[in-house]
Amino acid sequence: MELTPNRRRFLTAAVSAPLFIPRSVWGANGRLTYGLIGAGGRGRYLSKNFQKLGAQCVAISEVYEPNMELALAEAAGAKAYLDYEDLLAHKDLDAVVIATPDHQHSPNLLAALAAKKDVYLEKPMSHSLGESARMVAAVRKTDRIVQVGMQRRSAEAILKGKELIDSGILGKITLVKPQWNWNISAELNNAPLPGKLDWKRFLGGARERELQPMRFRNWRYFWDYSGGNMTDQGTHLMDVVQWFTNGGTAKSAISYGQVAKMAGSETPDVFCAVFEYSNFMATWTLNYTNSYENGWSIQFQGDKGTMIVDEEGFRVWKEPWKTNREPIQKMQAAVPIESHIQNFLDCVKSRKEPNAPVEVGASAVSAPHLANVAFHNQRQMRMNANVTGAI
Repeated sequence: MELTPNRRRFLTAAVSAPLFIPRSVWGANGRLTYGLIGAGGRGRYLSKNFQKLGAQCVAISEVYEPNMELALAEAAGAKAYLDYEDLLAHKDLDAVVIATPDHQHSPNLLAALAAKKDVYLEKPMSHSLGESARMVAAVRKTDRIVQVGMQRRSAEAILKGKELIDSGILGKITLVKPQWNWNISAELNNAPLPGKLDWKRFLGGARERELQPMRFRNWRYFWDYSGGNMTDQGTHLMDVVQWFTNGGTAKSAISYGQVAKMAGSETPDVFCAVFEYSNFMATWTLNYTNSYENGWSIQFQGDKGTMIVDEEGFRVWKEPWKTNREPIQKMQAAVPIESHIQNFLDCVKSRKEPNAPVEVGASAVSAPHLANVAFHNQRQMRMNANVTGAI
């Protein structure tokens, strides 16, 4: 794929940029220091990549002892904290990486802002439309750098795909079809947890209840702690849908789903949502009981062509497809996390806006949140003008 001169310069600069850019106020050893809040699998994955890019993990907050032990083994010299408020008081802490369950994102972020820390916040940004609005407002009252973990915003192939669509190669886009297929559904494991868990701290502001181990192991499948896969996976895909089409936020949504095989789960493992935008429609489907076209993809259908974006890059076909079955444009590239983390590290130094600021995080999750409201109400729901609720 031939890149434009501007894009070539951008990508060359990104690749040639130093892995780590020191700042006079960073840690005593000249490295950016950060604290990890939430040391589950995703948190440890992010922390490894932050360290690979030159940052130093000096503090870890985690409510589950086995996770803490694994994280400490991967971050030599880091100090352990049970309460994230204590971590935020850690001396010489430049930034925090938040990788807690969704229901903790807002309180974690607000506390980090109050402690004057820059933040890398995992997606989905919020647990509700109302939380999104409050989080954006809180960030904009500060001078903090906040990057939401929408790594496609820093991915080479996604950026090039956006350029092509903006060029008009697809013509008028009328339908977009994001989907995610994995055959992973199974009954949730409710066996006793090995190791110590601070259940009360895990719950945070969620409703009080007796410990059920599967609610901790599989928190993404319970409404108290997550928006399910509608927001978890949908945040990534619906962000690309809205970004590529310049479509703004959804006007309305309707959603249907069921728990097909994941016994014990509250959130569906098979669902379909339909979104109304001003100039196009989108259907977002997920099936965790089938692996056809395994993984994620987004199909953009225009009157001049079709683009499919997926884990391997993108491909473009000219209309009519029946007589133009060979792609006229394609690019193979993965969606690495490193470029998104590097963008955050660079912005911490430069104080420029990152690729996925809070406005992007709020917009990305707005349609999935609206679809969940529609699912719970079993009817089409329309977005309020201020994007803090649905009617």
